[in-house]
Amino acid sequence: MKSIHAMIAEDEQLAREELVYLLKNEQDVMTYPSAETGEQLVELYMEHEPDVIFLDVQMPGMPGVEAAKRIMELAYIQPPLFVFTTAYDEYAVDAFEIDAIDYLLKPYDEARFQKTMTRIRKHLSQMDNSENQHIPPQDQSPTSKLLVDDGDRMVVLSPDSIYYAVPSKRLLEIHTKDEVIESRMTLQELEEKLQGLSFFRTHRSYLVNLNYIREITPWFNGTCNVTLQDKHHTSLPVSRSARKVLLDIFKK
Repeated sequence: MKSIHAMIAEDEQLAREELVYLLKNEQDVMTYPSAETGEQLVELYMEHEPDVIFLDVQMPGMPGVEAAKRIMELAYIQPPLFVFTTAYDEYAVDAFEIDAIDYLLKPYDEARFQKTMTRIRKHLSQMDNSENQHIPPQDQSPTSKLLVDDGDRMVVLSPDSIYYAVPSKRLLEIHTKDEVIESRMTLQELEEKLQGLSFFRTHRSYLVNLNYIREITPWFNGTCNVTLQDKHHTSLPVSRSARKVLLDIFKK
């Protein structure tokens, strides 16, 4: 049975404890630390990357809807499922603004909660079945050259010379065998230029050439690190959601 990793964002202690109790009674659910504000939720999401977030509509600081939108921007490949929680029926409509999977009214009704869990399991199962669609092809020949604008010049690169790329401040650092090139393009734009080649988004901030991965080592909470074959043996993070896809690539 695959575990469901859940997180709660709720500033009211009693409501939070009630939801924790319900989730811990589910054999296939593992709960992560809870958030009490929208800002804290975004930070905890980046650390743990849960499968589903039970999110209070009204929280101090960043509202629940805004926190959910921020998480959707940061998510790798597939954002988490959202279940909105509220004490007021009229706020349930906010759940549809971010395409939430469901909403729960406080105090929680156990039968209604079980219906929500059934929906969650069904959606996660469907997501697992479609995950292979995100695996990049590995057997295609590299394009001849890549043109990179660093602001002062147009640098002609062979994609095979790139180890990895990472955003730094307002620029993109492209680390190659010989130098680090700074470009005004985004990581997403570079990823699109290299589509079909042996490059993989190990994390929202890192695009890595799979041909230069030396080893993969476990980290924590289902994440791992990759060590590259460059002279510095650079270590880069792999998010939990990217880890399974990456391992599947190398198993082929």
